[in-house]
Amino acid sequence: MSISNYAENALLDTLRNQSFAVTTTYVKLHTGDPGEAGTSNAATETTRKAVSWSAASSGSLASSATLEWTNVSTTETYTHWSLWDNSTTGNCLWSGALSASAAVTAGDTFQITSLTLTLD
Repeated sequence: MSISNYAENALLDTLRNQSFAVTTTYVKLHTGDPGEAGTSNAATETTRKAVSWSAASSGSLASSATLEWTNVSTTETYTHWSLWDNSTTGNCLWSGALSASAAVTAGDTFQITSLTLTLD
């Protein structure tokens, strides 16, 4: 799991009284490591899903609701995710590997259940 350079710099700039706030975050799926910018190995299923979070505790943050992609467009295997500050463009904030690879067939539904997407 990795925080992006963009997010690292934005957080550090808060020490200079620079504002950094994200209203909504979105999860994007990947078929391999998305890299620091979150742009590598993007899944063909390009829809980013808005994620809500439980309160941070002990240095960790967990998703509070299930994310669901219905009727996925392509047969492929999801291995990673990236977190963005916009539903279609924007900045990558964080990325990580799924706890297990997920092979999906076109038309399937794929879920990341609540509390299983964590940032720490």
